[in-house]
Amino acid sequence: MATMNMIQALNSGMDTMLTRDPNVLVFGEDVGYFGGVFRATDGLQKKHGMTRCFDTPIGEGGIVAVAIGMGAYGLRPVVEIQFADYIYPAFDQIVSEAARLRYRSAGDFFAPMTVRTPYGGGIFGGQTHSQSPEALFTHVAGLKTVIPATPYDAKGLLISAIEDDDPVIFLEPKRIYNGPFDGHHDRPVSPWSKYPASDVPDGYYTVPLGKAAIHRQGADVTVLAYGTMLHVALAAAQDSGIDAEVIDLRTLVPLDLETVVQSVEKTGRCVIVHEATRTSGFGAELAALVQENCFFHLEAPIERVAGWDTPYPHAFEWQYFPGPARVAEAMRRAMGA
Repeated sequence: MATMNMIQALNSGMDTMLTRDPNVLVFGEDVGYFGGVFRATDGLQKKHGMTRCFDTPIGEGGIVAVAIGMGAYGLRPVVEIQFADYIYPAFDQIVSEAARLRYRSAGDFFAPMTVRTPYGGGIFGGQTHSQSPEALFTHVAGLKTVIPATPYDAKGLLISAIEDDDPVIFLEPKRIYNGPFDGHHDRPVSPWSKYPASDVPDGYYTVPLGKAAIHRQGADVTVLAYGTMLHVALAAAQDSGIDAEVIDLRTLVPLDLETVVQSVEKTGRCVIVHEATRTSGFGAELAALVQENCFFHLEAPIERVAGWDTPYPHAFEWQYFPGPARVAEAMRRAMGA
């Protein structure tokens, strides 16, 4: 067991799998010699060699295309897209090839690949370094979409993703790489070392895909969140004094609907929080599922707190970012206050 931030936990997960499985490869832009722009692959090339961890040209479509071919021939590639904002050139390969390979080959081939990419805002990255495109991937049959919120989950979920026989989009909330961020941008950020979730086993372990985690038990309202928004939701519950049950979805596809339904049936209220733009965001799917499964238990309309339907504005970072004040207000509306 060691105390790790999320970057170190992800590095440990890749290191563990490179050591454990000779078919695992890590590649992408600047991930080899340099160790990645966020240092998530630091030291992996030196330890495992240039054929196991290597740099690629700046061409996201080619990176993913090569990974698909490798997967079809039995390897387990882990590729990094430097920022989620630059995953779009690879979107056709992900959607038309990786996600469809098992179906179109009648099970003869599949794409056991993991696409890692930092996503989300809160770092003044502006419109081209702050996007949250998770809903685009949840819409595609054949893909799994995973978003960790703690170092412990980051490593365990990444190992599960690498071992999975289907393509996994692994979105890493970069705002919490070095410490949990509660949305209070005017306060000092606490390091992960102060939180139990930074205690990460050194070796192999997994966190199963498709299983949510309840981070705060409560009776008044259910708050559904993932990634950075988990910590914002926890802060909102504390600031507001509302007895909220806060759930970290961890994986959007597959979704742990059972945990969601049990919670909403208990509380009778639901607030959904995500940083992505509101229209057609994954929160819309969550709201539909909660309405379909919990209609007779709901005591108030379902609330959504999300980013604006605009590009991520550099000058209005903290107005766009769904902070604890906005989340707390939604919780109060759900409570009829």
